[in-house]
Amino acid sequence: MFRTTVAAAAAFVSLALAGQAAAAQPVVTVKLETPVAERVQLVAGGAVFVCQDGECIANAPTSRTFAASTCKDVAKKFGAVTAFERGAKTFDSEQLGACNAAALPKTQVANR
Repeated sequence: MFRTTVAAAAAFVSLALAGQAAAAQPVVTVKLETPVAERVQLVAGGAVFVCQDGECIANAPTSRTFAASTCKDVAKKFGAVTAFERGAKTFDSEQLGACNAAALPKTQVANR
């Protein structure tokens, strides 16, 4: 009985610590040049981005989320990106330029 209780407690602690580690992952934030008209979701880089106003946030990013291909996917959908960040990591101007090469023209963004 004691061993079963100890094993169950150890399993609970392991799951709790794993949950804390997952929660500690920084979100990925994308700032848009042109705000979206309404709250919308986009799946990109293995994560769900929730976009509202001039910002898109992925609260549960994967290892693929903070990548140039993800930035380009967001730019294709919503237009130019002014910032792409994960915690202390940010895209520099060169990376943003490459990302924005995929961006929709402003006239198409306004119609979305």
